[in-house]
Amino acid sequence: MILADSDGRELGAILDSNITVDTNGEYEFSVQIARSNWYPELTFSSYVYITETEYGGIIGEVLTDTTLDYVELKGITWRGRLQYKVIEPPAGSDYKTVSGELNQVMKTLIEPEFDGLFRVSLEDTGISVKNFQFDRYCTLLEGLTKMLKSVGYRLQIRLIKEQDEPCYILIEAVPITDYSAQIELSQDSRLNFTMDDKQNGVNHLVVTGKGEMQERNIFHLYAQKDGSIGKTQYYKGLNEISAVYENTSTETAELEKTSMEQLQKLMNKKTFQMDVAKLGIEVGIGDIVGGRDYLTGMYMSKPIENIIYEITNDVESITYKLEGEDEE
Repeated sequence: MILADSDGRELGAILDSNITVDTNGEYEFSVQIARSNWYPELTFSSYVYITETEYGGIIGEVLTDTTLDYVELKGITWRGRLQYKVIEPPAGSDYKTVSGELNQVMKTLIEPEFDGLFRVSLEDTGISVKNFQFDRYCTLLEGLTKMLKSVGYRLQIRLIKEQDEPCYILIEAVPITDYSAQIELSQDSRLNFTMDDKQNGVNHLVVTGKGEMQERNIFHLYAQKDGSIGKTQYYKGLNEISAVYENTSTETAELEKTSMEQLQKLMNKKTFQMDVAKLGIEVGIGDIVGGRDYLTGMYMSKPIENIIYEITNDVESITYKLEGEDEE
């Protein structure tokens, strides 16, 4: 892990420290270093990073604990910086829409926000979007991720350090790799995984809001066969599994959104956990991995949702989190 000054000029390696980078979960990195090993450059606005990766960020918080005899330096990850920007609809419009080649579209959205630190690749992907509509007031990260996913692409973020030049963050659109289609992972691979396919979840949620008796605000939400939620009942008779959700504290305008989130927690779901690090392949956030249990015939695949990088007692480790893995 390298330390650089606030201008992005390299100062040297950070030694004798424990480091955690939560790339896409908490969007935060942490460097813990003994008070006896601390030096003045380990302070606000300095950069910490590993070149050619997205592990790192800018120090924005310094915690000193004399009882534990260490200093902790924390900050927002590079990907997190995109999460803390908002795409707003243009004046007079309900939505922000974009058209064009992927990297060119990202360049117009990203580069004006980051004072030259973030640069988008000039490479032509050959893939374009036409009148893509962002959700109202979504974050820049959410919007770009959704846009790229719609055409089978994902964000790749890397810190670039060229000789005698300040470092910068290079962002580019790259194709999503579906490793589940390339590598048949099973017990034969000597790789353990966990699958849970729940098919008896709630599919009919009766929502009761504010009001009394017949004046009470009541409506119904139904899970659909494709996993979406709507107002038309799909599962009936023996297959219908109902529950009541009472919420008298949420305003009526927000109640439907809150109720949909509640049904999503209760309905059918598939969870899949795998020690991706043991695959020995480089995967990025958005790439897909999968596995098969020959005993039950179950097969599942999930995209990588987060990568956590750690150095503890000079031992490096990488943990991959699959989509939905933390919901249990």
